[in-house]
Amino acid sequence: MAKVNENFLKLRGGYLFSEIARRVNEFKKANPDREVLRLGIGDVTLPLVPAVVEAMEKASAEMGKAETFRGYGPEFGYDFLRETIAENDFKSRGIDISADEIFISDGAKSDCGNIGDIFGVDNIVAVGDPVYPVYVDTNVMGGRSGEPTDDGRFSKIVYLPCTEENGFTPCPPDTHTDIIYLCSPNNPTGSVATKEQLKAWVDYARKENAIILFDAAYEAFITDDSIPHSIFEIEGAKECAIEFRSFSKTAGFTGTRCGFTVVPKEVCGTDSKGEKVSLQTLWGRRQGTKFNGVPYVIQRAAEAVYSEEGKKQVKANIEYYLGNAALIKKGLTAAGFTAFGGENSPYVWVKTPEGMGSWKFFDYLLETYAIVTTPGEGFGRCGEGYIRFSALGSREVAEKAVELLSK
Repeated sequence: MAKVNENFLKLRGGYLFSEIARRVNEFKKANPDREVLRLGIGDVTLPLVPAVVEAMEKASAEMGKAETFRGYGPEFGYDFLRETIAENDFKSRGIDISADEIFISDGAKSDCGNIGDIFGVDNIVAVGDPVYPVYVDTNVMGGRSGEPTDDGRFSKIVYLPCTEENGFTPCPPDTHTDIIYLCSPNNPTGSVATKEQLKAWVDYARKENAIILFDAAYEAFITDDSIPHSIFEIEGAKECAIEFRSFSKTAGFTGTRCGFTVVPKEVCGTDSKGEKVSLQTLWGRRQGTKFNGVPYVIQRAAEAVYSEEGKKQVKANIEYYLGNAALIKKGLTAAGFTAFGGENSPYVWVKTPEGMGSWKFFDYLLETYAIVTTPGEGFGRCGEGYIRFSALGSREVAEKAVELLSK
C-alpha cells in the first residue's frame, strides 16, 4: 500500500476558515430566518470594475477567432502583463524590477505555499504570531516544522510575537533563522511595517544569509505615503527577498484568480556544498514543471487594472472598503472596544472582552447578533484575546453590525 506524507498528519483539525464555515452553517440551519452579517473571511463583495470586464470580453472574443486564438501561453506570464506590472508597481516607485523577474500566477496564497518547494527541509523558518495560517501549514506539509507542541505550536518553527506593545509588527530575533515570512499590511492584525522596521529585517537577513518572503497582497490599501508598498523599496532587499502580490483584494479577483511573485536575479540560496544557487532559476524550474500558467483572458483583465480608467475604478473600490474599515473601527471604539488596524488595511483587529477567549467571543457574536468574524486564536497563540473584522463586505452589512454592537 502507498505510504502517505505523514507531515500532513501533524496538522491540527481543519483549516481555520473551514471551521468558521462549519459553525456558520450550523447556525443558519438552526436560525433560517436570521440575516447573517458576514465580517469574517476576507472575500471581496464589489464586482469587477468595468475596465476589467471590457478587457475580458475583448480577450474572450479573440479566443473565438482562429486568427487571434491562443493556446498554451508563456509559462511565466505574457510579456504585456509582466512589463505593465514592472512599470506601474515598481519603476513608478523608483524600484528597479524588470519584467523577467515577475512570475504571473493564480494568486499569492498559492505562491506563498508553493515557494517552499525550492527550499530544503532543514531550514529554520520564522513566522509572526498571529500569522496567516498558510505560512505555517505549508511548512508543516513540507517537513520543516518539527513536531506539534502542547501549546499549539511546532517545535522547529521560530515564532515572532506580534503584540500591542510592538504595534503588531515583529522584530528580528536574536537567534539565526533561514526563511522569514513577513506580511504588510498585515493579515490578520491590519498593522503596517514602516521603512525603518523593514530595513531592520533586511539588515538581519543579509547578516544571517536568510531569505525574506514578503507578502504584499494588501499593499493597495496603503494610504500613508511614508509606508512602503514593497520590500524592494529598502536598499539591499533584492539580495535577500522574494515578494508576493495579488489582484484578489486589489481588483476583486478572488473568483478570477491572478497574482504574481517577484524573484530578483540577485537573490540566492546555497546548496549542501555552500555554493550559491539562483532562487529565480529554481522558481522558474518549479513553475515550468508544476504550473500551466494563467489564462490569456485573465491576464488581459489584470493588465486592464493598470489602464487609466482601471486605476480610477479600482481606487474607488479600495476607498469603499477603507470606508467600511473606518466605519467599523469607529463604531467598535464608540461601543467600548479596543480596535487596531483598519487605516491602511481592510482588517480591524479587536480585543475581546476581559476573560473571554476569541472562539468564545466568536460564538457569542454569532449567536447574539448573527455577526461572523474571525477568531484570533486561529491565527496563532498570540492571536488569542482578539478577533478580526473584515471590511471587504458591503457598506450595509458594516452599518448593521456596528448598529447592533452599539446597543
